[in-house]
Amino acid sequence: MTNDLAEKQIMPTNSNQVFDIVVIGGGINGCGVARDAAGRGLSVCLLEMNDLASATSSSSSKMIHGGLRYLENYEFRLVREALKEREVLLEIAPHLVSPLSFVFPHVSAMRPTWMIRLGLFLYDNLYRRRILHGSKSIDLRTNPVGVPLEQGYTKAFIYSDARVDDARLVILNAVDAAERGAVIATRTRCISASRVNNSWHIVTSKEGSGKQEVIFAKALINASGPWVKSLIEDCLDESSKDEVRLVKGSHIVVPKLFDHDKAYILQNTDQRIVFAIPYQRRYTLIGTTDVDFRGDPSKVFTSNDEIDYLCEVVNLYFRRKVKRSDVIWKYAGVRPLYHDGVDQAQNVTRDYVLKLTDQDELMPVLHIFGGKITTYRKLAEAVLDKLQNYFPAMTGSWTTLEPLPGGTSLSNLSVSLMQSHGFLGQDRIDRLIAAYGSRVWKLLENVNSEIDMGRTFGAGLTACEVKYLMENEFARNAADVLWRRGKLGLVLSEAQVLELDSWMAGKYDNRNNVPNTSAAMSIG
Repeated sequence: MTNDLAEKQIMPTNSNQVFDIVVIGGGINGCGVARDAAGRGLSVCLLEMNDLASATSSSSSKMIHGGLRYLENYEFRLVREALKEREVLLEIAPHLVSPLSFVFPHVSAMRPTWMIRLGLFLYDNLYRRRILHGSKSIDLRTNPVGVPLEQGYTKAFIYSDARVDDARLVILNAVDAAERGAVIATRTRCISASRVNNSWHIVTSKEGSGKQEVIFAKALINASGPWVKSLIEDCLDESSKDEVRLVKGSHIVVPKLFDHDKAYILQNTDQRIVFAIPYQRRYTLIGTTDVDFRGDPSKVFTSNDEIDYLCEVVNLYFRRKVKRSDVIWKYAGVRPLYHDGVDQAQNVTRDYVLKLTDQDELMPVLHIFGGKITTYRKLAEAVLDKLQNYFPAMTGSWTTLEPLPGGTSLSNLSVSLMQSHGFLGQDRIDRLIAAYGSRVWKLLENVNSEIDMGRTFGAGLTACEVKYLMENEFARNAADVLWRRGKLGLVLSEAQVLELDSWMAGKYDNRNNVPNTSAAMSIG
């Protein structure tokens, strides 16, 4: 993004501009809607009270998948849609989404062979595959993927899905939305919203300043995830018969349990499944749980009981045993699922539900309940379809084929970078390509040597990269950089994190809270 584009993200105080839509919530659904709407010619403002992807959208299992276990609940439409979207995302975000094979050890006492074969047949054929391989059965006694497992497991199935950097998927949707004219207002809270004189009046508050500002919109999109119901009741001062069921999912990260590049899907005696996924080269990601949650979604945490549960499931299968003290990182997120009346949290639908109301066929508000990261793009299309009558000049859907930023010209990129910037080393080049794709050239603009990368904060993170993230990807502090725009928080020391935070704070003008080097993408 150029500085000129960044300048356009500043919305003047007390501006009388009326946006076509204001989106509340900077998770995957909100950023996906903002991107789609901006690309259709609508004027868009997105409000996020914290950083982008700071809640549920960065707390997933890091997978793009059809949802094999959803077939047991007969959710064939959801699985088919998710399988289709899996193919789309592999095409439009190849730097963020990549194929991943899953090993499914067979335990006849939990699910019979015929059931698994039928499920995998449907999974392979509900939607055509252009990139991924079909499923097959293997002998764990002779296949290398059986080596890490206890000897009692002799048979398994292998099927294909994909992995994703979930937080970066959110952020690059926001980046693309901004480049198409949207205002992305991070750390800006919606205080209230009401219909006044044929438009929405939305009162906002900017973090750190206490300054309130009113912005105006023709339509309002409630994409606030776990806060969807409280926004209706507290900010809009309305009631709703629709209920959201908050379900907590926790994950742990431990030193890697196996050396190959495949993941495992593990059955437990409670009929749940747990994934063990290769993560950041040196680790294994284990999750998830399904626990009903009550309370403030911003204060969710992984309990010791959940850690013990995940360890117990893994220890049923792997020769190497894990315990609490092995956990390097843990995280939890709250899934805002539409309450469909089922008893067990694990069986609540992962499908999305859209609720739209208006006043005299004007000033619509659309509330998003549920959804999953795999189907966010399709959800955004469905949202815009529901708004078509309010914006008849809006152009048609376009995101199926349009790559996300950095998702083009990846062929031979690694070789080219080694030739031109070999001083970075292969490991750092691989990390940069996985994060930025072809936009790595923009990051490395005017960089001809290690000295040009500037100050080093550890693990190959330099001032050059951090400056890029501040100017182009809405980063404001160390946590933004280390946990949502990457995962270097796994390896940096506390002292290095503090150093990075201090350096980033020094790059801001204290009066305006914008980078000294260019304008920030925010309002106020």
